[in-house]
Parts: sequence; structure tokens; C-alpha cells
Amino acid sequence: MPNGEPLRYVALGDSQTEGLGDGDDTVGLRGFADRLAAHLAVAHPGLLYANLAVRGRLAGQVRAEQLAPALALRPDVATVVAGVNDVLRPRFDAAATAAHLEEMFAALTATGTRVATVTFPDVAEVAPLAKPLRPRVLDLNARIREAAARHGVAVAETGLVPAATDPRMWSTDRLHASPLGHARIAAALAEALGLPGSDDSWTHPLPPGPPRGALSAVAAELGWAAGFLGPWLGRRLRGRSSGDGRTAKRPGPLPLDTAPDPA
Repeated sequence: MPNGEPLRYVALGDSQTEGLGDGDDTVGLRGFADRLAAHLAVAHPGLLYANLAVRGRLAGQVRAEQLAPALALRPDVATVVAGVNDVLRPRFDAAATAAHLEEMFAALTATGTRVATVTFPDVAEVAPLAKPLRPRVLDLNARIREAAARHGVAVAETGLVPAATDPRMWSTDRLHASPLGHARIAAALAEALGLPGSDDSWTHPLPPGPPRGALSAVAAELGWAAGFLGPWLGRRLRGRSSGDGRTAKRPGPLPLDTAPDPA
């Protein structure tokens, strides 16, 4: 940590790091990175925070587009969260995806940056129609753990906590965390980084929700497929991404209570 200088936190990633599911493009996105920055600011007043994330980015794109700018910002703390967009692609390559993540881990930790990342929940528990993706997620998680161990990267094991697949942790698209889910991810990263006041309360299950009948569950799956899965597949077939034309959410390190200039 710097002597007499504000702590610098830089977030690298895709839509989850950008904050989709926690606010919207009209009122503004918050997300786990903003929430983690708030945790960091408690222990480090004057924190400077940059968020380089852009929705829709694959792990290789995060590395190619965000790593060099992140290194130039000289972060003391960084989060690297990417790979889900790769998992969703037909030609997913777990080894290549993990290699992109490891390159970011290595480059950042080599400068003395404290780096944290996450593992991913079982998508089949979140969206049953996505059950074929389960082996991919488990494979990627194992590779993330191995790469993180090689470089001293802190891992928030959100992929191992049953509460992470509670529907209330997810937005209606089931691809992005809800505000509660983002808060839990931030708390998990805070604990992984050993921040003062952090604990394992993020692992605790939510109170039981109202039971849902079989017909309503089927209707929910069909509604999700029509409202979110179909449009997502349509973008893929057209070679488009939700991040086309977008730039980093918060490209420069700013005090936490300062909004970036609009793009």
C-alpha cells in the first residue's frame, strides 16, 4: 500500500464488473466493483477508483483492451473477473480463457498489485436450461483456482456457496447479479482481501422464499428463454455484442464520490 498516497483500486472485466443488474443505464450502474470500492474506502479514505469494464467482453478482449491501461494506472488493488462470456460461446476453450486470466494475474501481481478474482456459480442452478454449460463452469473454476494460486491472487469462492444460486441473487436475465447479488460478491471479495470488518456473512442463506409450483417454474423458464436467451442468441448469430460502441465505465482513477464524465 502507498505511503501517504491515496489507495488506487482498478477493476477489470465485463458486464458483471460494469454493474449490469444493479441499476440501469438511465439511473446509473453500481455493481460489485463500486461496492467493493466503498469497502476499501472505509479503511483507506481518499481512495481513487477506476473501472475499465465493458459489457460483452471475452477474457481475451479484457486482457487486450484493459490490462495495459490498468497497469498504467499503477493500482494497489485490482479485481479481474471475466470468462462467463467465453463459457457461453459455442467454441469455448477453457485453457485459452484461463490463460488470458492468468496473464492478467501475472502482469498485475508482478508490479506489487494485490489482485482478487472470483469463481462462478453453477449456471444450471440459476437457469436449468443452461445445464449443458455446467462442466464448462466447473472446468474454468478449477483453472482459475490453479492460476490464482500460482500468482498469489485472492479468490472469492462464490462458486462454492449454495446461497449464490438463490434466484434472489440474480436479475431477471439470470446472467447478471441482482443488487443483492452484487453486494454479496463485493462482500466475498472484501473477505478474500482481508479487509477490516469483512466476514463470511455473504455465505449465509437467505430466509426461505414463497414456494413456487411446477407450472409457474415452467412458465418462468419459457419466459426467460423468450425474453433473454432468444435475443442473446440473436446477437451472437449476427456477430454483435452488447458492448459494441461502448467504452470503459470509469477510465480514470477518481475519488469514490466523483462520477466520471459522460461518454
